[in-house]
This record gives sequence, C-alpha cells and structure tokens, in this order.
Amino acid sequence: MAVVVVGYVPNARGRAALDHALVEARRRDALLVVVNSSRGDALVDSDFLQGQALLDLHEELTASGVRAEVRQPVRGRDVSEELTAVVEETGAELLVIGLKKRSAVGKLLMGSAAQRILLDVECPILGVKSSPTGA
Repeated sequence: MAVVVVGYVPNARGRAALDHALVEARRRDALLVVVNSSRGDALVDSDFLQGQALLDLHEELTASGVRAEVRQPVRGRDVSEELTAVVEETGAELLVIGLKKRSAVGKLLMGSAAQRILLDVECPILGVKSSPTGA
C-alpha cells in the first residue's frame, strides 16, 4: 500500500503541509500518516494537538475521503528523528514537510530540522511554504 507521511503542527506552515499531503495522498491513492509529535512536554507544547484541535483534525481527515491515521509519538526525540522513523516503518513513498524562513544566524545557532530530515530520509520530500500572509 502506498503511504504519504506529513509532519503536522497547528500553524500556517503545518496547514500548508497538510493541504499538500492530502492532495498527494488522494492522487496516489495512498494512506496518509499525519505525524504530530512532542519531545515529552506534550502538556505544555502548543504544537502538540490535544482536545478539540485533535478531534477537528480527525474530522477533517475523515471528511477528506483520504485513508488517514494520526500518530502522536512522545518519546523525547526531535521531529526529524520521529519523521525519519515513521517514513522507515511505513515504507513511505513521499514525505511532506512545512518550511519556515530562518535567518542565517538562526540556522547556525539552532540547526535546522528540515536540513536533518533532508539528509536522513531516503524517500522523496516535498517541502511546502505557507502563503506570505500565513493563511
């Protein structure tokens, strides 16, 4: 079975990635695996879906008509490690990630999850930017 994996966070970058992943999963007749992870501080991590936001995502995926599952690993690993693990486990044929603009100093000081993903993941990767307005 074909699989598309998407890294999702509840912001404009995550929304753009999810929208493109839904299109790709539909086009490929693939299972969409939505990964929304936390390093272990899920109760205070604003990027980790909980409550109504998680229910809304499940409802959206169901309404889309695309076969989908949501995974929320909380294992203390960073997002690049979690996405790499899911891609390897599922044999995904595509990974979709949202990209954000960062300054050269920001990249130097903090590293880049996107760069680690690009180096570690073996399947094709679709990097998506949100619209300039963030919508």
